[in-house]
Amino acid sequence: MASGSSCDCESKFPPESQPTQPAKEYLMNPLPQPLNPKPYKPTNKLLGKVALVTGGDSGIGRSVCLHFAMEGATVGFTYVKGIEDVDKDETIKLIKQLKPPSSKDPIAIQADLGYESECQRVVDEFVKEYETIDILVNNAGVQYYTNSMDDITESRLENVFRTNIFAYFFLARFSLNHMKRGGCVINTTSVAAYTGNGELVDYSATKGAIVSFTRSLSSMLVERGIRVNAVAPGPVWTPLQVAVMPPERTTTLGCEVPMKRAAAAYEIAPSYVFLASEGCSSYFTGQVLHPNGGLIVNA
Repeated sequence: MASGSSCDCESKFPPESQPTQPAKEYLMNPLPQPLNPKPYKPTNKLLGKVALVTGGDSGIGRSVCLHFAMEGATVGFTYVKGIEDVDKDETIKLIKQLKPPSSKDPIAIQADLGYESECQRVVDEFVKEYETIDILVNNAGVQYYTNSMDDITESRLENVFRTNIFAYFFLARFSLNHMKRGGCVINTTSVAAYTGNGELVDYSATKGAIVSFTRSLSSMLVERGIRVNAVAPGPVWTPLQVAVMPPERTTTLGCEVPMKRAAAAYEIAPSYVFLASEGCSSYFTGQVLHPNGGLIVNA
């Protein structure tokens, strides 16, 4: 989510931007925080589970991978080859450090997730390695800053929708062929799906589509015993921010929410752990969790 107008915040970020999307987490200043400096206390909530996380090399996706690993899951994730190689390697290293001996080593699969064939290849490679999928986290996404509707060209609109919602459909479709009763799908939407955002019009539209997709797929799968939920973060300090926002806008990221600050990724990831854990959320399906700094969205 983009920041609002200038105001007093608990913490400010320096003006920062990167020329590529996705941006590189390892070049950000300050570095995003995937792990809570106050040690997270795992309780084996996901012991024995196998999880596929898209966009798991950095940002919220990295934090989700690490928290899943700490809870005992075997984790694989997708990334963009070339641009995200360094971040991918760091995530692999961290997962190996945090996972228990009982879980398998992580894998990273490079992919352009906007295309059906790529999504099928990702699932095929993942299942070849791990034989099953218990948890699918649809998380990878892109966004572009918008000054006017003239900015939103046909090619840009197609790119945003392919990455942010087409991939969610394709990955769910192929993953469900390998998911048993007790499995779950968790989609990443955004507070922008509920509040709108005039600077992220096409992005916000895809996030609204994800909410409807989550609710509809949950109804389709409820009799199969597969739960489908979503998380709608507010502003979070991740590479997505510095890839698209004007540098001066990063300095006020999070000012628009009641808590007057952006979240760290580690403040978002436990929502995914909760939704992935049958022991915690067995009566949740078709729902959205809202770690957004206090915005009331009535949803």
